[in-house]
Amino acid sequence: MNWLILTSFLFFTGVVGLVSWYKSRKSKLNTLNGFFFADRSLGFLLVGGGLLFTNINTATIIGENELTYTHNMSVMAWGITSVLAMLLVSEFLMPMYLKLGIATTPDFLTVRYGAGIGKLVSCIFLVSYIINLLPSVLYSGAIAFNGLFHFSDVWGTDYWTTIWILIWIMGIIGCLYSLLGGLKAISTSDTLLGFGIFSGGVLLPFFGLRYLGQGSMLQGLHILLNNHHEHLNSIGAATDPIPFGTLFTGMLLVNLYYWGTEQYIVQQVLASRDLKSSQKGIAVACLGKLISPLLLNVPGLIAVHVFIHIDNTAEVFPKLDSLVSPPFIAGYIAAIIFGAALTTFNAGLNSSSTLFVLNIYKPWTEKRGRVTDEKHMMRIAKLFEIVVCLLAMFIAPFIIFVKNGFYTYVQVVNGFFNVPIFTIMFIGLITKRVPAKAAGIGLFFFIVTYALTQTVFDLHIHFLHILAILFVVTCGLMLLIGRLYPMAQPYQLKLNTLVDIKPWKNRHIYSCILLLLMVLMFIVFSPLVLAK
Repeated sequence: MNWLILTSFLFFTGVVGLVSWYKSRKSKLNTLNGFFFADRSLGFLLVGGGLLFTNINTATIIGENELTYTHNMSVMAWGITSVLAMLLVSEFLMPMYLKLGIATTPDFLTVRYGAGIGKLVSCIFLVSYIINLLPSVLYSGAIAFNGLFHFSDVWGTDYWTTIWILIWIMGIIGCLYSLLGGLKAISTSDTLLGFGIFSGGVLLPFFGLRYLGQGSMLQGLHILLNNHHEHLNSIGAATDPIPFGTLFTGMLLVNLYYWGTEQYIVQQVLASRDLKSSQKGIAVACLGKLISPLLLNVPGLIAVHVFIHIDNTAEVFPKLDSLVSPPFIAGYIAAIIFGAALTTFNAGLNSSSTLFVLNIYKPWTEKRGRVTDEKHMMRIAKLFEIVVCLLAMFIAPFIIFVKNGFYTYVQVVNGFFNVPIFTIMFIGLITKRVPAKAAGIGLFFFIVTYALTQTVFDLHIHFLHILAILFVVTCGLMLLIGRLYPMAQPYQLKLNTLVDIKPWKNRHIYSCILLLLMVLMFIVFSPLVLAK
């Protein structure tokens, strides 16, 4: 083990933890609003940093670099196309959420379809977090740290045992951080680590290119751009993990769900002090997504020229970092990876307890006529976070057995939860008489049919296209049920505004600039320019 790397890692991690504690020490963590929503006081930088770094986690860093190394730049579409989805959410969904004064996205479904659908969707969210989001973050973090510090060699343990140990260490630390700091500490550390992404995204490619060019960054860049052109192509073919056609079908739907419905993402924006701050924060996160390939994909490109073969391709990022970076910088990037794992894990834990307490436990106690104070609710919230954390730590090590790439596995499993929820949300927004019966049948039909296509019947169709097809069919089914069994009284939007909902004046100008940059990214990484 390189002790200088470890010392650097501990130093930078300690700085982030200390600043997060200092900034959040006066937060009211004894109330649900303070613990879950930072008293709805976050400015646009905290909102933007929270969104960006909650999204860019170790699963993203490890997974996208792995697919860039094994295939090409087509995987960058997940992040780059999310700019369009985020801007649509900023313009249409966030104003509605803040006008309604909701605390969770199932709150809207409860108002629109009734308590039964709201609770059902809350349960689906929780299952998704417990079996997919939280375990994948812990597993990818463990892979990264073993690749950086070679713990299996230092401890003399086999790979499986080492992954178990690292997962439990990260899980315990993350759980304590969430319990003691709440959303304010999570958002503060997100913002600090967001700046770390930009600097780390410049430093690692710089040292990687210098290594590739034997001391000359320009020579390394020349090698990168003039060899293995196929890896520079972001226009995915049918055999790539992300065929280009999927950008216009299932990927758009997944991104709209993720940025407009996913609780642990939306919760960052619901904590903003006003609509203007939320829209500015989303624009900041969009800019971050456009820069993020420096950290998410370029190291994978460099690794193509450095490593002829790697047994476990998921370790391509940490192996490159430990090989090409000076120990001090390697420790710094390790701190970024650690922060990426913890912030997403913490946000997931915080959102899990939000969903459980506000959408399941609190209505259950009220229905039985029990009076529960804030102190009792806080105790239940923290106890639930501990239970969820333990379940995630038990599940995470078994991801080692998945096939076809770790990141692809995460996205395929997400399909069981994301677009089905977005579908009933979409119909709820555009119609006023489609009943709860239609939402329940729609959810059941979508999830069961998708499960059959992924586990029983091999249709030889990309899973993102399948999601898009099922979206259209399920929408038609729900509209048909709504026509046959319409609600007696149409849905009426009831306002409960808690913050200023005046929109950001210059948002359309910045949106056009961001969309132009998004398109340019695909043109640059295409056969028209770099991938000739």
